Amino acid sequence: MKQITSIQNPIIKSLLQLQEKSKVRKQTGTFLIEGKREIELAHKGNYEIETYFIVRDFFTQTELNQFPKEKCIEITREIYQKLAYRDTTEGIIAVTKSKTHALSEIKLSANPLLLIAESIEKPGNLGAILRTADAANIDAILIADPKTDLYNPNIIRSSVGCLFTNQIAIGSSEEIIDFLKLKHIAIYAATLQNSNPYHVEDYTKPTALVVGTEATGLSKIWRTESTQNIIIPMQGEIDSMNVSVAAAILLFEAKRQRGFNKSI
Repeated sequence: MKQITSIQNPIIKSLLQLQEKSKVRKQTGTFLIEGKREIELAHKGNYEIETYFIVRDFFTQTELNQFPKEKCIEITREIYQKLAYRDTTEGIIAVTKSKTHALSEIKLSANPLLLIAESIEKPGNLGAILRTADAANIDAILIADPKTDLYNPNIIRSSVGCLFTNQIAIGSSEEIIDFLKLKHIAIYAATLQNSNPYHVEDYTKPTALVVGTEATGLSKIWRTESTQNIIIPMQGEIDSMNVSVAAAILLFEAKRQRGFNKSI
């Protein structure tokens, strides 16, 4: 196995750039994954791993033999700690190829349930939404007019690897609305304007639930192009909740109506 022992090594410097800068991730078409579970989920999600950077002390020889030698580089604990985004130490980081996340690549069930997330700015919120989408086992999550890089390390961390377990597509609001209409999927937009309480609507047919940011809510196009606007009744002093919490409430109401099956 090749070895790198200096933080000043050009390869390590390029990894730091990849970790810290969205521009570099987009230019190279790669990103970093940290942690055993996350890398395992990326494998299951058919992500292509280019290189593994491994701290030997954290693995048995049997475990090391499972990695393709030509893709492995041994690094020191010092280098790992410089590269690692999380406080916990698992001794492995992988350089991974990004996916295109095109709408045309999404595969839907006969009775799809989708979540649309418009212009979510905080990586932690988007990561939590991805975790919720995985928990609900929905068909796909579509990200409209993204405000953050999908491969931001904080999204990977906060999604606990669910970035790799969901079908994800990215597009403009207009493109996603056209896609939903083409597929005859009803659109339920979570917004204050002209809304019915979320629990009175029927989500047992092909359904897309749409959430936006707490600060500004959904843009006008979603409010006007929706099949029906819906609202989660607020009974306290504030009039909104965290977007990932709202997404969970809506998705699991849809799942409840569907008998907690993916399709009915």
